[in-house]
Amino acid sequence: MIVLKSPEEIAIMRAGGKILAQVLHELSAVVRPGITTNSLDQLARELIQQYPGATPAFLGYAPDGNKKYPAAICVSVNDEIIHGLPAERIIKEGDIVTLDLGIQYQNYFTDAAVTVAVGGVSALARTLLEATREALEIGLAEAKAGNTTGNIGAAIEGYIKKQGFAVVKEFAGHGVGRSVHEPPLVPNYGRAGEGEALQTGMTLAIEPMVVAGKGRAVLRPDGWTYATVDGSLAAQFEHTVAITANGPEVLTLL
Repeated sequence: MIVLKSPEEIAIMRAGGKILAQVLHELSAVVRPGITTNSLDQLARELIQQYPGATPAFLGYAPDGNKKYPAAICVSVNDEIIHGLPAERIIKEGDIVTLDLGIQYQNYFTDAAVTVAVGGVSALARTLLEATREALEIGLAEAKAGNTTGNIGAAIEGYIKKQGFAVVKEFAGHGVGRSVHEPPLVPNYGRAGEGEALQTGMTLAIEPMVVAGKGRAVLRPDGWTYATVDGSLAAQFEHTVAITANGPEVLTLL
């Protein structure tokens, strides 16, 4: 069931989204060669604790009744697409690192992600990051009443194909707010006019996941991390957006 949010609920999500944006900004700033992904998770916990009423949304989260996620943040490196489990992995010069973070604030959830270039990355990696970031902006612009989830997906996929990359079809954006994941699914592909109708009061996490090779994923032995089948680079950018009478409002901006 799709949950429409009141202006008061969206105001709470806006406040939580600003906290999330600040934490993600500070985490991005410390990504450098030599740091471990576990260190980023620990820092995420410490930063969130500075905000009364805010807690990590992913820590202990058990999607679809699966085992509980044991970290506050997902850290996916290079060919890892999504749900990268923090460990003692050391980040190196030339890596690209996706930080995916959710915040619960006053019982409402927001979700955002960014992919960070570590030092001098390859031209391919830089182009992939730029294309994925732009795809998110294109998708957000379609998040308005009267459109459908298909409008968002078609806009994202159409742009990404023109850049010579592929979207990952095994994962999708989603509703967010009263829960970490709510209906509807928001795929990064589709046809304009198809899918769920978008209504004022919807709050969505739009998250293009884009790869330089084939858009297929394989689960790593840790049971959480999904990586590209062919070892190609992957990037992800994500914002939580509210559909309002005045158009889309991004809630996870600084």
